[in-house]
Amino acid sequence: MRILVVGAGATGGYFGARLTQAGRDVTFLVRERRAETLRARGLRITGLGDDEVVTPTLVTANEITDPADLVLLAVKATALSAALDDMSQAVGPDTLVVPFLNGMAHLDKLNDRFGARNVLGGVVKVLTQLSDAGDIVRLAGFASVQIGPQDGHVTARIREAYDTLAGAGFDTTVSDEILAAMWHKWVFIATVGALTCLMRGTVGDIVAVPEGENLGPVILAEAAAVSAAAGYPVPQSELDNTTHMITEPGSSFASSMYRDVSERHHTEVEHVLADLTDRARMLHVPTPILDLATLHLRVYEGRLGNDAHP
Repeated sequence: MRILVVGAGATGGYFGARLTQAGRDVTFLVRERRAETLRARGLRITGLGDDEVVTPTLVTANEITDPADLVLLAVKATALSAALDDMSQAVGPDTLVVPFLNGMAHLDKLNDRFGARNVLGGVVKVLTQLSDAGDIVRLAGFASVQIGPQDGHVTARIREAYDTLAGAGFDTTVSDEILAAMWHKWVFIATVGALTCLMRGTVGDIVAVPEGENLGPVILAEAAAVSAAAGYPVPQSELDNTTHMITEPGSSFASSMYRDVSERHHTEVEHVLADLTDRARMLHVPTPILDLATLHLRVYEGRLGNDAHP
């Protein structure tokens, strides 16, 4: 399958590079500024071993001439509307679109634009960030992609997409319960985002102070209650794993949202926290700490204004 990766940032760049290295037919849809960096330096992956450089095939929106078979949408939620316009010519009647975004709100926009038949659910797990030079820095060794149909019916076309993604240096699975998987990841992302952004520190920083180890589990309980009320209860094993991560003494773990705040970037507060708390109110689930984290980051966004780092 011909793959179009929309965005060559920390997530899309990483998975697209691995697919390119595995011999897949991969093109990256990027804006001109990112294209200039990639043409000059290549798509570089650093950290956790020797540096790797991939020479990517690039295209900008006005250069798309034919539909792709598989579109991997790997932009931040704040850039989603622009990305949908940029990629529109690449989505044909048989194109499958796999979003790598957090939360759930993006599915409605994708379904409205391209039809639910073409849009799969997607869950990716990877810990990477972009350096000031535009290189992808690996912060942990794990990387995985999970895809699946919104209606639970795994078709031959979806199996073909799985075969295209599998064996490229990261774990790949197909799920007939992908919406549940997306909700469960949302619970995790919202928990660690609210915790580290409210406290402005790593898990280790928070746990090191009196009563610090108690806050994370309270936030997790709120987020998990919303997921359960929506019909997607989080398995106890996942709750236990998350609880361990957010209460581990000395841990250097922090959310990507906290890294955005630390580096004065805009955050996905509206898509990760505000949307979750809005749904909580509709489901009559109290979320006082998540509400506070949402307010906290909205104030941050208001003060940041147009002064964010690019």
